[in-house]
Amino acid sequence: MKKNKTLIFLFIAPTVICLLLMYVYPVFRTVIMSFFQVEDLTADLSDWSFNGVDNYIKIFHTAGFITSLKNFLAIWIVGGAITLSLAMLMAAILTSGIRFQGFFRAAIYLPNVVSAVALATMWVQYIFNYDYGLLNQFVTMLGFDKIRWLGTDGKLWAMIAAYIYGSIGYYMLIYISGIEGIPADLYESATINGASKSTQFFRITLPLLKGIIRTTITFWTINAATFYLWSKLFSPVQTEGSTIVPVVYLYDTVFGGKGVVTRDAGAGAAVGVVLTLIIIAVYLLTDRLLRSNDLEY
Repeated sequence: MKKNKTLIFLFIAPTVICLLLMYVYPVFRTVIMSFFQVEDLTADLSDWSFNGVDNYIKIFHTAGFITSLKNFLAIWIVGGAITLSLAMLMAAILTSGIRFQGFFRAAIYLPNVVSAVALATMWVQYIFNYDYGLLNQFVTMLGFDKIRWLGTDGKLWAMIAAYIYGSIGYYMLIYISGIEGIPADLYESATINGASKSTQFFRITLPLLKGIIRTTITFWTINAATFYLWSKLFSPVQTEGSTIVPVVYLYDTVFGGKGVVTRDAGAGAAVGVVLTLIIIAVYLLTDRLLRSNDLEY
């Protein structure tokens, strides 16, 4: 028995060591760093100067960070409501027994197979482009003037629309897996008792998907909080207020960017901690509000 325990320890030791070095240590260091004045990310501990909560006060009094939080909320609330609602609707339709459901599943999920860089480039260059974009071709065909979809006022919403397009298929598959796990007997009994499809959806499907909905909301919050790639692709030259998000602000603060005179790794660490707390708060709130139904499998 002792020999078996030794073998088990030897097998899991590399994984545990990697976990501690690559995840636990950086998290611990970031939290500690957020309370210190640290100019450079690789600065020695002897160069750290204790700053208390001043880093947190500083970022919440910075216009760039406040703007990034507003953009994050727009992505999380508006984008999340549209994405998760459409994903749920499509999942319900594609599990209702319609013909060619395999084709439609693959077609809706296809944007997730394409690289995010290629997908964003397609939207920027071929759909939102002012001169020859698809949307402006349609607008001029209707007799209206061209619209600057990527202007300062509309770039955030254009970016959210493109991201929604690329995200629906992913969440749809999660909902499909949850719906297919609901016992068919429940739907058969409801049909025999005269319940319509809409009644079955609201009385059976939704209550039994509380755990799945909670998971998708958490996933969406994490994706919205780490919304770096799309922001940089829609503002590739320099950071813009219309597309800046907290992780972009974090990067500019730590490594330098537009309007950043001196780099501040401590303030950047504070931004990371704030984002983590937001994700944890959303998870705890959804876990409390969307407790799984006892009948859920």
